[in-house]
Amino acid sequence: MSDIIHLLPDTVANQIAAGEVIQRPSSVIKELVENSIDAGAALIQVYVVEAGKTSIQVIDNGKGMSETDARLAFERHATSKIREASDLFNLCTMGFRGEALPSIVAVAQVELRTRQKDKELGICLQVEGGKFKEEQLVACPIGANFMVRNLFFNVPARRKFLKSNQTELSNIVQEFERIALAHPAVSFKLYSNGTLMHDLVSGNFRQRISGVFGRKMDQQLIPICADTEIAKITGFVGCPESSRKKGVRQYFFVNGRFMRHPYFSKAVQSAFDRLIPENEQVPYFLNFEVDPQRIDVNIHPTKTEVKFQDEQELWQIILAGVRDALSKFNAVPTIDFDTDNRPQLPVFDETIPVQQPRVHIDHTFNPFKESASRKTSWEEEYNRAFGLNRSVQKQPSLWEQENEKLQTITNDISSVTEFSGTDYLQFRGRYIVVSVKSGLMFVDQNRAHSRILYDKFRQQLKGRTGTPQGILFPPSLHLTPVEKIHFDEIVEDLKALGFEFSDIDADNITIKCIPADSAGVDPECLVRELLEASSASSYSVREDITNCLALGLARKSAMPIGELLDTKQMANLLSLLFSCSMPNYTPDGLPTLSILQNEQVDALF
Repeated sequence: MSDIIHLLPDTVANQIAAGEVIQRPSSVIKELVENSIDAGAALIQVYVVEAGKTSIQVIDNGKGMSETDARLAFERHATSKIREASDLFNLCTMGFRGEALPSIVAVAQVELRTRQKDKELGICLQVEGGKFKEEQLVACPIGANFMVRNLFFNVPARRKFLKSNQTELSNIVQEFERIALAHPAVSFKLYSNGTLMHDLVSGNFRQRISGVFGRKMDQQLIPICADTEIAKITGFVGCPESSRKKGVRQYFFVNGRFMRHPYFSKAVQSAFDRLIPENEQVPYFLNFEVDPQRIDVNIHPTKTEVKFQDEQELWQIILAGVRDALSKFNAVPTIDFDTDNRPQLPVFDETIPVQQPRVHIDHTFNPFKESASRKTSWEEEYNRAFGLNRSVQKQPSLWEQENEKLQTITNDISSVTEFSGTDYLQFRGRYIVVSVKSGLMFVDQNRAHSRILYDKFRQQLKGRTGTPQGILFPPSLHLTPVEKIHFDEIVEDLKALGFEFSDIDADNITIKCIPADSAGVDPECLVRELLEASSASSYSVREDITNCLALGLARKSAMPIGELLDTKQMANLLSLLFSCSMPNYTPDGLPTLSILQNEQVDALF
């Protein structure tokens, strides 16, 4: 039998290796910008066309490369960052593998223009699919200018699986922001199709956070500093009022490198126990300065996973540091004593003799007998005590109860709608109770209203017939570049629901109108939640966006638990519920009603 094992050609091997390093256009920007930082650049400019699918250009004013270094930089495992294996545990640079540039040129057409400070002319190299095409001397500024065109031109399968331009641009902006946050001393600019998206000047860490996410974020930050022998942790955490369920800005950086670390994230979250609602999180921006010999960043080609030698000790340091910051800046709620209605405690007086306490019993008291000072009967007191037909304070949202089990409805909807009476009862400000042939039907008013609104908003989106309601004082909403990308994707659907916007620019929008059915809801919070819901969805198909917006708006606009309803309102709610296509379940599968069978009632007695 002939031999079957053979060496792959370099071009094929480079394309295979490129699949780990270069996954999408944002990966190219990450690698090139990190190289610019290692080159000592003070200004880095990034230009993308069609979300990087057509071209990506990264220009820096770093130290540049010589002619020999420029050619050698495109060879695999050629690097200036390390020389021997021991250097892997003493890394002070962003890159070190020598895989980024070879991976990029293996799947794209690349042109490099670079010049050093002591040279009058620079070098221009053109590489396509891993092969050198042209080399010549050119006049160019000091630094490096990388132009990457037609990414994955020779790997059509990879190019086919790229997402939409909005999704890829969102990934680019997120990657750009991570690097910009980690290096506030460097100036950055990001252009998309000729439009300036980010213009970040050199400054301190807090200024960089405000430049990326807006001034509102700056007002919510609490500084933190924990300096120990193991590590120095500095940065900012959000105040308890900044907690949110989704879309929270959370960033860890170690020695100027962005990282993901769920274990440390739990430490921050633990410091906010009992300070924020359950299932909510706070933003944080924390920098770790650690001895490079005590960490390992050589785990994954993306270098976002970092192993720490002292993980448990760092967990405790983070927890103590965040708690200390909260206490120093009065972020922990203080106990508010009621001084106006405090009891009058008598002062001890030695001249007054001490008497033994006595028990006084009123033998004439009858709790079931009405008096002049007591206007209500015992039946009313009983109803009030047990919460019948009364409004209660708003309880936590039912949508947070994700583990609630679905209940089985034993009767057909047709039998449910045959009411045996016209009396309705509101129980605990949450359930509508009505007698039906098979027993007692309990309807969750919040979920029922959500079901009704969902179907209504779905029809409005399909027919583009949303009814707008004007706002007396239109609020202005600041959008980050990532949020602006998602907003542009769903703005037409928002208008179909009844929203109206004005003064739309790169950073701010004014909300003039909201849907008529969402009256009483904070317009700014409503739009932000819809943006977060649409961005969290893994789909970009129009039908999925429609479902997402209808569900998000229905959840936000549904009547709260505890809202008092009269008989007419309860009857109208049930009538609208049973006109829906699926009245017994909410859009996300939770039951809206349940029936207590006659047999179950009889069994109680």
